[in-house]
Amino acid sequence: MNTLIITGNDLKIEDVVNVARNGQKVELHPDAIIRINKCRAMLEKKVEAREIMYGVNTGIGEFSEVVLNDDQVQDFQKYLIYNHAAGIGDPAPIEYVRGAMLGRINVHAHGNSGCRLEITQTFVEMLNKGVTPFVCQKGSVGASGDLAPMSQIALLLMGEGHAYYKGELLEGKTAMDKAGIPIPGLKARDGLAAINGSNVLTAMSAIMLFDGNNFLKQAEIAAAMSLEALKANMRPYDVRLHKVRGFSGAIRSAAAINKLVSGGDLKEGKVKCKVQDAYSMRSTPQVIGAAHDSLAWARSQVEIELNGVGDNPIFFPDENIQLTGANFQGTPVSLPMDMVGVAITMVCVMSERRMNRLNNPALSVGLPAFLTKGAGMFSGLMLSQYTADMQIVEQRILSMPASIQSIPAAADQEDFVSMGMNTAIKNFQIMDNAYGVLGIEIMAAAQALDFREFKFGTGVTKAREIVRKHVAFLDIDRPLYPDHTKMKELVKSCEILHEVEKTIGSLE
Repeated sequence: MNTLIITGNDLKIEDVVNVARNGQKVELHPDAIIRINKCRAMLEKKVEAREIMYGVNTGIGEFSEVVLNDDQVQDFQKYLIYNHAAGIGDPAPIEYVRGAMLGRINVHAHGNSGCRLEITQTFVEMLNKGVTPFVCQKGSVGASGDLAPMSQIALLLMGEGHAYYKGELLEGKTAMDKAGIPIPGLKARDGLAAINGSNVLTAMSAIMLFDGNNFLKQAEIAAAMSLEALKANMRPYDVRLHKVRGFSGAIRSAAAINKLVSGGDLKEGKVKCKVQDAYSMRSTPQVIGAAHDSLAWARSQVEIELNGVGDNPIFFPDENIQLTGANFQGTPVSLPMDMVGVAITMVCVMSERRMNRLNNPALSVGLPAFLTKGAGMFSGLMLSQYTADMQIVEQRILSMPASIQSIPAAADQEDFVSMGMNTAIKNFQIMDNAYGVLGIEIMAAAQALDFREFKFGTGVTKAREIVRKHVAFLDIDRPLYPDHTKMKELVKSCEILHEVEKTIGSLE
């Protein structure tokens, strides 16, 4: 994997995943170094001239009117980090923290943050040498940035806090020393420049969008498997139908499902079907398509944030000015990401409805009740539906938007916040349940397909083959929790998706 050159302007969600999850190395573009140094030189002149600058020689938040003397300016940055390292509880996954550090480097690369180059380069070295700060996942309200988690990252800049290095959790200085990374310390502005952006929730959102796109493609695989098992009328999947309405997500989804069933008897009209099916069978492109469209909008917003200057104050070296504002506010990310959580939940609700039709002998077009040959003695997949339903209820509870949940803080100086970290955390909980719900539909669809005797689409055939590598046909009843858990992990791993796309090409 080539080194990622950071310019400030062209990060994609795939770059975040490659650095955060896959360990891709990073490097500052030479022009970014010039910009950072130019901005720092301007700031230092202003400090020497005793110009009043928020968070440089004043307090922060409610204390922004308190002017610091020369002796206090440097110590203030240390105490700022101490005070804001106020998270709680379990550690955030390493990939979230690495993604946040990448985002912060990209902010600095614009040359509007005023920190010393050593601060940014230290983050670069930490990514490249695998030093990842221990960060409590909870504590950020997503305005004034993700101050609590970003401050735990910034503790390492002073040789404090804790960090993971080569699989061990170590004292911060020990980890930095073992990796051979010098401690830069904090001077005027450095601390606030390290923390004052919504970088953790944005990194989490980028990862979520990457995983969400893969999830939606697997939802189309699940749908195709169920549609074949239920002898669906495939005319509602004619792409011409969706083109005349005009939603790009629906066009994409219909094309993907058509591709999955191509080569099979159902698609070729050799299997008798109804004139019109239930909504959960014929409106899948409109529903998964709407989810595609919501993810596309969220991606556009997240990538704007990844490549923008989320900071305060912001320095403009060419004009020799600094402006204070609220570019740390997480709402532009939390609002679309709330919608993403809703979209994933919605797709799971439809998945469960198809699974219900596979189980219900009144709706399954000749399949045995609950997909078992021994109905009465055996209950088949009856209880699988219960497990799916429980997870969907949890998803629905978590689908309440966080972006409307502001609670004022800091003596009402910070009287509207985004709560975007809540959005990011609950979205991963929604996704965790989604893997389980979809795994159960895919397991049920594979079971149903085993009762059918016609030829299936090439993509569907491959998907069933992969399922059978992990979960056996349910001939007689057995405890199902191992199968459910294996299926959840199978969806999460994207093995079915990767093998299907190797066989029939991309579903995008």
